[in-house]
Amino acid sequence: MDQSTNWPVKTREMRNFCMDSTYWNEFEYRDDDIIVATWAKSGTTWVQQIIAQFIFEGEIGGLPIADMSPWLDFRLPPLEIKLPEIDAQTHRRFLKTHLPLDAYVFSPKVKYVYIARDGRDCCWSMYNHHASMLDWVYEEFNKLPYFGPVVAAPKTDDMYEYYMDWFINDGAPFWPFWENIRTWWEARNLPNVHFIHYQNLKDDMKGEMQKIGEFLGYDVNGLKKSTWDKMVLQCTFDYMKENATLSTPLGGDMFSGGATAFVNKGTNQRWKDTLSATDVAVYEARALAELGRECAHWLATGSFLR
Repeated sequence: MDQSTNWPVKTREMRNFCMDSTYWNEFEYRDDDIIVATWAKSGTTWVQQIIAQFIFEGEIGGLPIADMSPWLDFRLPPLEIKLPEIDAQTHRRFLKTHLPLDAYVFSPKVKYVYIARDGRDCCWSMYNHHASMLDWVYEEFNKLPYFGPVVAAPKTDDMYEYYMDWFINDGAPFWPFWENIRTWWEARNLPNVHFIHYQNLKDDMKGEMQKIGEFLGYDVNGLKKSTWDKMVLQCTFDYMKENATLSTPLGGDMFSGGATAFVNKGTNQRWKDTLSATDVAVYEARALAELGRECAHWLATGSFLR
């Protein structure tokens, strides 16, 4: 461990109806672990699918990626059920978190892949996720120890109203958006952290896959062409939509319409048909105030300021 590096330090807990940051407090990392970090609806499942290609060299047919790469801080199922299953994994482990960095136990030993997406795109995708969630999921949350109000079904089917609640109340009715981006951004230059933008994955998935593989220590150029082609195919939207039960939590049983409701559209800028020029300007001003010029630019465009 490089003693001269200022590694992130956990300063608080985040516990709500959905997440419990204490699940990480005693977690025993392995040196080759991979952690996928995001706010939510930012391409998390897509990145998990990509990482699985490298771990299994494309031989993932029939493997439930969502079960193999669990969301550790998620309160369902409880930690005492989840942790033994993770401990028993013999392949290179790849887990996910939706925690902000200051509420997470960071390890200098493991690799982090952080993916982000314009907040408006996250919100539009979150609405589909939220509106498709079945009643039994809310009932299970309500059975857990109380860490705050349990989210209910959407109060409106008007996307503008849903967005305004999300924007004004910072990620409502889920968890804060801006702090997640801001805290992880501070770690972007650490040697074991790799940043990805959702739009860049859409524009050049092969190129982004290669960067991810190399960051994780795989000899991407040494792969057989047939293996690489299979890996790329299995990360396309069409393939993931057709095989959605393998990458969706609980095989999609949480959602009306099943797994294909979870792997929904994968598109950006649907908000352009709903938000006015004033709404866009207000969002951009908020992003600048919350994140600073460099981070706000990256979140909006996927490119770093020079």
